[in-house]
Amino acid sequence: MNKNPIIIVWGEPNSIFSEILIKSLKSYKSQRPIILIGSKKLLDCQLLKLKMINDINFNDLNFDKSMKLKKNMINLLNIDYKFNKPFEKISPKSNIYITKCFEKAFHLLNQFKKADLINGPISKKYFLGKKYAGITEMLSHKFNRINKTCMLIYHQKLSVSPVTTHVPVEKIVDKLSKKNIIKNIKLINNFYKKIYSESPKIAICGLNPHCENFYKNKTEEELIIIPTIKYLKKNDFRINGPFSADTLFLEENRKKYHVIIGMYHDQVLTPIKTLYGFEPINITIGLPFIRISPDHGPNYEMIGKNQSNPQSLTNSIKFLNNLN
Repeated sequence: MNKNPIIIVWGEPNSIFSEILIKSLKSYKSQRPIILIGSKKLLDCQLLKLKMINDINFNDLNFDKSMKLKKNMINLLNIDYKFNKPFEKISPKSNIYITKCFEKAFHLLNQFKKADLINGPISKKYFLGKKYAGITEMLSHKFNRINKTCMLIYHQKLSVSPVTTHVPVEKIVDKLSKKNIIKNIKLINNFYKKIYSESPKIAICGLNPHCENFYKNKTEEELIIIPTIKYLKKNDFRINGPFSADTLFLEENRKKYHVIIGMYHDQVLTPIKTLYGFEPINITIGLPFIRISPDHGPNYEMIGKNQSNPQSLTNSIKFLNNLN
């Protein structure tokens, strides 16, 4: 058994995470020890509300360097959280609790040098506010990797990566550059070589409809994307494009590639979620560890219904097990 732990941060307490967590842990047995960081009392209350039987054994941890992990149990590092009912509306009330969970995780990532991180969904509006665009950016700042990470929505059949992430549409062009595209592709190329021992085949989307120029001024394809592709080809990257995103995801086209790079968030996340539903996982590449989150948010509309699909979380745990 790989003794390097998978650290799971609950994330937003008022979410579907407790439900999908227990469903995942029951359906798939991790070969790596798991450290869950969150409120045990809240977990018990939410599972009672969901009418879910919790027959998983927990090993309560004390936060010190001598903590002993048990491989056949879920190692739980309890973080107190005050609540009035099992599920409440998402608000800034949970910010201190979530922050404490992440702080404990950061300590453990330093303590266990080969540990990896999974975090449950959070509310960008309430937890991150205007300070960070997403957890990827928050972790990049925390571990001094600003502008040195990228988002990969991974699926074994096809993965996607947006060059710009949680950026308003009107600001996408300002964030596009040859440097940013090259940075993402180098990170993804190295990541795939480490996992699969070969470079991935990569397709690049254009930005404008059909990658065409309808005006006198040169387009982003002409100024940025095409020169970047030519540079990467000269440096032996397996890359082609730019392609129009409206046809690139057709089966006969997408099956030629391992990864599709988009210029903005919804250009590639919309089709990957349409194709594979809850199967993809969100990986941050470029950190000192691998960080994964299920590829969905807190999903407040499904809270308390016991109808949520745990597949993305299950696949997150499976992926980290298969690395070693």
